[in-house]
Amino acid sequence: MSKKFRPWNVQQDYLLPPSLLDWLPEHHLARFVQEVVEELDLGAIYEAYEKEL
Repeated sequence: MSKKFRPWNVQQDYLLPPSLLDWLPEHHLARFVQEVVEELDLGAIYEAYEKEL
């Protein structure tokens, strides 16, 4: 069974609700977490999934 990531864009707008970031106050912890995750080097994780394909 192969594992695949689905593309995800935190800035993506939905049909009815606004962007998820529009729901959060400017200094909300979730914004900080998102910024930290964007800076992480996930190469080893992606590499492990690519080997399974």
